Amino acid sequence: MSQRKMLQFSTGALLLLLPWFGGLVFGEISNDFSQCLNFFYNETPPSGIPAVGYQPICQRYKNQYHFASLYHRQHRAPLYSAYILSPADGKRPSNTWKYEPQLAFSRANPEMKSFYGNPPVDQNVIESQAVLEDYKNSGYTKGHLNPSMHQKTMADREATFTLTNIVPQRAGSNGGPWNSLEKELLGRFKAYCNGSMYVITGALPYITERWINNRVSAPEYMWSAYCCPSYSSNLPKSMKKFFPTYAAVGRNDRNSSQEIVPVNVKARASVRGYDVKRMSLETLEGILAQRLGIPISLFHGWCQ
Repeated sequence: MSQRKMLQFSTGALLLLLPWFGGLVFGEISNDFSQCLNFFYNETPPSGIPAVGYQPICQRYKNQYHFASLYHRQHRAPLYSAYILSPADGKRPSNTWKYEPQLAFSRANPEMKSFYGNPPVDQNVIESQAVLEDYKNSGYTKGHLNPSMHQKTMADREATFTLTNIVPQRAGSNGGPWNSLEKELLGRFKAYCNGSMYVITGALPYITERWINNRVSAPEYMWSAYCCPSYSSNLPKSMKKFFPTYAAVGRNDRNSSQEIVPVNVKARASVRGYDVKRMSLETLEGILAQRLGIPISLFHGWCQ
């Protein structure tokens, strides 16, 4: 599907989807990413996504914004997280998991807050978003959309450990092919990207939704795309297709059909069925448009 055709989706079909998305809560953190537009190429968030049902979150920690997430309140999970890739200058931090107070109370402190403390988490927090209990014995790991090792400072990396940046991800994906993709992006950035690399990573739910703990939507696929507008003028011929944009979709269910991502039957058993398919930005946007029913454009002007 061409990008031009994607952008011609009927508004009638879009309006039919709006009741499914629920209501938007207007907190102090952000109504429109206005405090953290720097994490998007040309300071422009993805277009085509209806505002109804989603909460833009400028992820704030230690009095700084570290990345941005578009949170789906009904799913209790983000649709995507957007960040600027910056290789880590240290080790992965300890898993001190956090939540977003303003999803529960619009006038709460705008900084993410740790789950570990006294008093325990308020019931309003539990009702408004995913909590640690949701992931216990679920068969899923906590899958980062913005991975900690794509963030430079310790504070940057610690900020990624918020459940508003997390989706239920199978271990075979999280520790296998998807982890390899994250490392591949790091290597490509270091070798060829001369300026900022803008990354948007998200989740694609099942057509018929599946839930963990009857509360959190589990995605059928993971997806990611990057925009590197300034890159090496001496790209090897084999690398030219990867710039200025490229994308990928990864399986999060080894039993899913193979129309979007085929299965490598020769892969080792522990990761078989969690394949990742590399593709153009246009192909990814076509998949998202078809599956979500909305004409998404991830990077303003397609990173041109």
